[in-house]
Amino acid sequence: MTVSLEQLRRCHVAVDLGAARTRVFVKGAGLVVDEPSVAAVNTRTGALIAVGALAEKMTGRTPGYIRVARPVSGGTVVDIDMAQRMLRHLLGEKLRRQLRRKPRLRAAASTPHDSDPLAQRATVETLVGLGARRVELVDTLIAAAVGCGLPVEQPSATMIMVCGAATTQIAVLSLGSIVTATRIPIGGNAIDHAVIQHLRHRHELMLPSQSVRPLQLALHGNGLTPQGPSSTEIHGRDVATGLPRSVRVDTAAVREAIHTPLTSVLDGIGKVLRDCPPDLVADLVDRGIMMVGGSALLPGLDQMLHNATGMPVSIAERPDICTVQGLGAMLEGRIQPLVLDPLAETE
Repeated sequence: MTVSLEQLRRCHVAVDLGAARTRVFVKGAGLVVDEPSVAAVNTRTGALIAVGALAEKMTGRTPGYIRVARPVSGGTVVDIDMAQRMLRHLLGEKLRRQLRRKPRLRAAASTPHDSDPLAQRATVETLVGLGARRVELVDTLIAAAVGCGLPVEQPSATMIMVCGAATTQIAVLSLGSIVTATRIPIGGNAIDHAVIQHLRHRHELMLPSQSVRPLQLALHGNGLTPQGPSSTEIHGRDVATGLPRSVRVDTAAVREAIHTPLTSVLDGIGKVLRDCPPDLVADLVDRGIMMVGGSALLPGLDQMLHNATGMPVSIAERPDICTVQGLGAMLEGRIQPLVLDPLAETE
């Protein structure tokens, strides 16, 4: 999936199709779309009712003939037609007219590390259906590292962890290339699910799906660390009676429930470090781990990783948009990772 920097500079638009949010960067205009990857459809007529934030608010609140669809799962397009319709509405008629005027419209898109050819093809077909004559694919790990300002082109190790809604990707980069990496099917959704299941089994309480994020309710403050509040009040629906009820939840018990899915993330970090050359691992003692992605903002996650690994852990300034920012930097020629143009000296 290595693509030359020159090919990326010819692209007009960059798309980051994530399981949680879709972001679009247009050369010369910057970030123009940052909306949830959700679409609401009328199943009787097939008409698209809403996309983005408005469609997300409909989750769990619609009558039977309205279906709320998520065409992207784990960074992979699972419904090409719905993804195309969603992108058309998110871009808007005015912006689509501007893009159609481009001769031989080219697009760049990020894809998860080690994604299979079918997943890559689905991403390409989604953008080709929107008018792109050519689509360049960039590894999410490289795009995110560029977007958060890591010196990926230097002959020293940098470690990045992309915390998505459905997956977590971990890699060590050097000389603009991925030295070793892994992808774990654990993300922010799995952590939310662990909290929901804990409250259901321990307190017989069901949380609202969209009115407030369950994780933020249960972990008010610094919930993953002992310095957080000892308890917090949760509002939801009683499993047995169906009536609204409030309970006082011990955050220590919630921390224990959350550590179960996070164990897989710690195992992934250990695997990447074991597969990495010793010289590069030595560089990481001072540099540590850079966290990006929407789930990197989980309160206390950075401190928990620091306690488990002993390495410095930092969060990017805007972790949620690092990937699309990295794609934009490559489109506009603001970065030159060596791996993206390996034949530049010989051409």
